[in-house]
Amino acid sequence: MTQNDIVQKLWNLCDVLRDDGINYSDYVTELVLLLFVKMEYENTQAGLLNAHALPEGKRWPDLTSRSGLELLNFYRQMLLDLSQSNDRLIAAIYDDAQTRLREPRHLEQLIRDLDRIDWFSAQKDGLGDLYEGLLEKNANETKSGAGQYFTPRALISAMVRCMRPRPGERIQDPAAGTGGFLIAADQYMRDQTDDYLDLERSQADYQKLKAFVGIELVPGTRRLALMNCLLHGMEGDDEGVVHLGNALGQQGAQLDRADVILANPPFGTAKGGGGPTRDDFSFKTSNKQLAFLQHIYRGLKPGGRAAVVLPDNVLFEAGQGTEIRRDLMEKCHLHTILRLPTGIFYAQGVKTNVLFFSRGTAENPHQDEGCTDSTWVYDLRTNMPNFGKRTPFTETHLKPFERCYNPNGADALSEQLDAREEGDWSFGAEEIEADRVAGADDANAGVDDKLQTSRWRRFSREWIRDTKGDSLDITWLKDADSLEAENLPEPDVLAAEAMSELTEALRELDGLMAALGNEDEATAQKTLLAEALGLGDGTDAEGDEVKA
Repeated sequence: MTQNDIVQKLWNLCDVLRDDGINYSDYVTELVLLLFVKMEYENTQAGLLNAHALPEGKRWPDLTSRSGLELLNFYRQMLLDLSQSNDRLIAAIYDDAQTRLREPRHLEQLIRDLDRIDWFSAQKDGLGDLYEGLLEKNANETKSGAGQYFTPRALISAMVRCMRPRPGERIQDPAAGTGGFLIAADQYMRDQTDDYLDLERSQADYQKLKAFVGIELVPGTRRLALMNCLLHGMEGDDEGVVHLGNALGQQGAQLDRADVILANPPFGTAKGGGGPTRDDFSFKTSNKQLAFLQHIYRGLKPGGRAAVVLPDNVLFEAGQGTEIRRDLMEKCHLHTILRLPTGIFYAQGVKTNVLFFSRGTAENPHQDEGCTDSTWVYDLRTNMPNFGKRTPFTETHLKPFERCYNPNGADALSEQLDAREEGDWSFGAEEIEADRVAGADDANAGVDDKLQTSRWRRFSREWIRDTKGDSLDITWLKDADSLEAENLPEPDVLAAEAMSELTEALRELDGLMAALGNEDEATAQKTLLAEALGLGDGTDAEGDEVKA
């Protein structure tokens, strides 16, 4: 039985949950509360999980030995007892955990079906990876719940390979979600060190207990992250690998500086409890991504490096956005931008990028001015397919970028940059370039013209300042299908993109109204708009816009 088969079996159990009146958004939370007890038991039996084992009387056999109403009442009390465990990590995982199951027969069926799964096959592939597969399945199927926190695995893996984290470094994710970036970084280092067996005992302990730290604002998502990390052999400190809190608040300000930061911050404006309250930020903004960007580049050690997923508006937003980008390019070497295709996140219209930068310069990590001399841009968006279920986004699509990013496989960023050369014609750009050459005369066949069809180009800091006004929304490729209606994206994708751009325009107008001191009028207009769209006040229960 393959891992995908097991994941599908687990997902099929959601039918039982639906029969008990539990909705999509609660499927994974409800299932993993029970699933973790089973996985912990399997790991403990195999000798893979000694620390943080569940206490006697609160283990899987204690569930399988009961039935009926006795089982349901025991399970409810068991969750409460685990939330009060002396083991702080177990207590954090089960903090405020409750089951919404009402029918004892449904709980019995879940336990019986979980017992029938081929756990020997699951252990071969790793129970943590199986858990990750369930989270990914939820992200793809429900487009809600954990989906809003799930970054595609292919992208996570590519970003980690580009960052090349090393044992002994401190790795941070200030918007941890279900822990995908931290787990991928841990696995990358395990692969380089024979599962840490090549390290001294003290170094291996550092990797398991101190090397990784994340922050997550949503308690239910943090629970998923803690379970995920523990099943992957990552324990963290007394609060676990992922702490509960707001990186844009004082918890973020108190974090130690990191060697590596990997993140996909939530999208939307900052309102309610999730907004920035940091007094150490130089630039005040209600844009969450811009606030997170400040946290990230300010939170790097000298010479530290980061890779962060950000939407297009961060690249071109005026006002404070321009100031933050300038500050970033002053204090850090913003050496690479990867323009991602649309459709790889569950919100199809969202256009995103990955910014790669390091604090200071290669020659002087403590340098605090003029650190960016040039920026390389890889366009993986123009003339690419519309990704989704029918056309999945895989690591194959990122391989050409990775070869351009680090052409000689060097560890040092300075060596990677020295080896780079402009020019890449992957994913159909070869045909476009061939057509260009075939139709060009000698006067139009120069090197610069040739690069017009390359996906990989270098732009000087002076060009970005003088030509773009410090906007990083840098494009040059022409869409080969732009005039062919039959090749346009699906209507729902076009509509989603239009709504995304309209939302961004409205948000900027809102910021302008606030800057002009007319917030009351702006609030009144937003209320009218929310009512017209049937959105109530346009926010979630915490007062935050939903992250895409």
